[in-house]
Amino acid sequence: MTIRLTEAAAERVRTQLNNRGQGAGLRLGVTTTGCSGLAYVVNFADEILDEDNVYTSYGVQVIVDKSCIDYLDGTEIDFQEDGLSSSFTFNNPNVEGECGCGESFTVR
Repeated sequence: MTIRLTEAAAERVRTQLNNRGQGAGLRLGVTTTGCSGLAYVVNFADEILDEDNVYTSYGVQVIVDKSCIDYLDGTEIDFQEDGLSSSFTFNNPNVEGECGCGESFTVR
């Protein structure tokens, strides 16, 4: 099992954590929502809990609650900037389909 950041995503998280002045890493999860059923939830984690799995990429920790691992195992998180917009993107091998707006997904 692994979840990893690209170098660009790790640099973005590191910069944001430094700006915040605190944080253990990036917390990644899923929630039930949208037309396809699931959506990614991305926040900064200020602590690591007993129910968390921790993955490290480029020196940055990605923290995932064990209940979300089946949906996220193998995911690569990238960070892209395009003009005035920027966002994390997800390459998740478990995704079977996405809604038309790209906000939610289904898994196998």
